[in-house]
Amino acid sequence: MPPAPADPTDSPTFSLPKHPPFQRFWCTRILSSLSFQMLAVAMGWHIYALTHSAFALGLVGLAQFLPMFVLTLVVGHVADRYDRRRIAAICQSLESVAALLFAFGTFGGWISAPVIYVLAACVGAARAFESPAVASLLPAVVPRGYLPKATAWATSANQTAQIAGPALGGLLYGIGPGAAYLACTLSFAAAAASVWSIPLQTKPASRAPVTLESIFSGIAFIRREPVILGALSLDLFAVLFGGATALLPIFARDVLHTGPLGLGLLRSGTAIGALAGTIWLAHFPLRNRPGAAMFGGVITFGLATVVFGLSHQFFVSLFALMVLGASDTISVVVRLSLVQLRTPDEMLGRVSAVNSLFIGTSNQLGEFESGVTAGWWGARTAVLVGGLATITVAMLWMKLFPQLRDTRSLDGEGEKELAPSS
Repeated sequence: MPPAPADPTDSPTFSLPKHPPFQRFWCTRILSSLSFQMLAVAMGWHIYALTHSAFALGLVGLAQFLPMFVLTLVVGHVADRYDRRRIAAICQSLESVAALLFAFGTFGGWISAPVIYVLAACVGAARAFESPAVASLLPAVVPRGYLPKATAWATSANQTAQIAGPALGGLLYGIGPGAAYLACTLSFAAAAASVWSIPLQTKPASRAPVTLESIFSGIAFIRREPVILGALSLDLFAVLFGGATALLPIFARDVLHTGPLGLGLLRSGTAIGALAGTIWLAHFPLRNRPGAAMFGGVITFGLATVVFGLSHQFFVSLFALMVLGASDTISVVVRLSLVQLRTPDEMLGRVSAVNSLFIGTSNQLGEFESGVTAGWWGARTAVLVGGLATITVAMLWMKLFPQLRDTRSLDGEGEKELAPSS
């Protein structure tokens, strides 16, 4: 009998970017993120053009957050019991249909603020299922030992999309809103085809019956793991208070006096910095004191937010957003790596669903919070207060979660957990 073919991941020359399953995973991440970023620019500029209201901008974020909040416990169980590729493909197909309806509404002249809110909620519901399914797919695509690097490369896919997506979305919106929505339609469809074609390295484990305990087991697991709980909650409050990107349409139009293309470039600024950060972390992963690095990144994130709020110059604002994105990357990679490496595969969908809720809370609910505070105090004051609040949260969390502050490795091996300080 001929010998079994060697596992390519055992080769010393193995490279993640050249690994076919990971290539397809990376493609679906970048295509889906590209679509969502283009759609976010189009929806944001469209709703502000229709209403000229900061509160209306915030409602778009709230419309996307509410379905995620309501469905959190359901989507985690779905990701743990069914083919995660199929879940992601179905969700991306539904997002493609929603983008197509945006295009039809624009060309037909019946698009309005309520229609935008409804379609944004539909996209939010689809992404509520898609996010944990795609996130929990990664350990079946690459070997465990490659997960930190794979997480950094996967994050770079999101950041690449966040560079190209907003700029492309702003450019296409300048041609016409319908052109931007049609591009989103095609990109979502391509993402669905890509994720469905991913060959998995491991088969899903057998799933336990659904019980009330299993429904809440993801939340219970996170509560038992102070390092993961600290990382998720720190990232949540940092981005929740420091959500300057939600107000970019106001800054682009009323402070920096630029158009849709300028808005796209500003939205790309955070991703340019983040991409540089993820490429660095992919080649030089965090091996020592990742928790301390995360706190440093969050504090820098807050400082960059303050600079952005004070700036009146386009290029100063763009540079501040680049620093903001680079510093946020540290938090993202540490958080995702902790979840991937410290969670059993049979629970990864449920834990990833809670993680997605934290991300959605900080992003979509953060957009609503930014819209409300901007309506009260003005956009610049809201951003300044948010940046200072982010720094305060980081300082407080260093005292509340000493386990995260002092953690020595991402996987926790050879590490003795510290008791919380009294």
